[in-house]
Amino acid sequence: MSGLKNFKKGILRDGWTADIDDYVIVCEWASGGNSLLAGDVTGGISAFDSSSGDTLWKRERNHDGLLAIDVHPNGEVFASTGQDGRILIYNVLTGEKNKTIEVGPEWVEHIAWSPDGRWLAVAYSRKIIVFSSDGQKRWHSDNHPSTVSAISWSGADELAVACYGKVAIYDVATECIQEQLEWKGSLVSMVLSPDGDIVACGSQDNSVHFWRRSTAQDSMMSGYPGKPAHLAFDSSGTLLATGGSETVTVWSFLDLGPEGTRPGELELHNRPISSLAFAPKGMRLASGSKDGSIAIWLLQKDGDGELLGAASLDAPISRLAWRPDGRAIVAANAVGKLTSWRVKN
Repeated sequence: MSGLKNFKKGILRDGWTADIDDYVIVCEWASGGNSLLAGDVTGGISAFDSSSGDTLWKRERNHDGLLAIDVHPNGEVFASTGQDGRILIYNVLTGEKNKTIEVGPEWVEHIAWSPDGRWLAVAYSRKIIVFSSDGQKRWHSDNHPSTVSAISWSGADELAVACYGKVAIYDVATECIQEQLEWKGSLVSMVLSPDGDIVACGSQDNSVHFWRRSTAQDSMMSGYPGKPAHLAFDSSGTLLATGGSETVTVWSFLDLGPEGTRPGELELHNRPISSLAFAPKGMRLASGSKDGSIAIWLLQKDGDGELLGAASLDAPISRLAWRPDGRAIVAANAVGKLTSWRVKN
């Protein structure tokens, strides 16, 4: 942690801490930022008050191995998935289960509500299954070439699905693939620009591949020491922050970039990046590392940036989550600790 010894917290102001006592794999804000949901590997899910950090409710072992949660756009319900092949839908305020969906014997690994809240999509092994908002099954895809590695909505009825060799983009209304973006490699992560035009994927071959759907152009950025498993776009779609090493590499899509341009490189962490998150608005980026450090950066449109604040926790960072108003951020770590900071404007 030598890079942090002499650096003050800067814009980070002490908030609250809470303990879950196991590896935190997911954390998301709900109720318009009034509560924070956190889930651990044993299947426990807890809700915390956003101001005080007090526990609002806690439910143990909801799944035999929790894998993901996603909050409905209305902020009032959320869904979880696990290794037990189930989807559970809960009330955010009380933690009570509204519905249980038995999918099958295999893992339900990824989950995402559509932007308008009408659909709930999950990745079930090599298939995609889409449910209506009340939990009724709408349709499922054919088998993909491999286990689905990521899903993301690019519109109310448009769902992007990453797997080996391609990203398939489905029109949920017609239940058909409307576009396929092909790449001969194993895609391990995916993020879409806010307008849905740019699709970026981290690859098993230590590269980032991206497609511009509007121009049918694609390109690759290689040379990463490790797999770029963590990707994040800013709210304008100008900057793409990527992991793959202890350095945050930031590519700018301004003008003709990023092809032929030099990326920004943000150096502070001593071990590989384990989480990246842009603030809801503006050019502030939070990065977390396996060395237990968190940093807040102010980026320029060319991808360069300056350090605004940093802090060190006692275990690898597993998740970072900005409050919807951008005035607070929570870091979760591998020993079950949540730390919240207020972020100075």
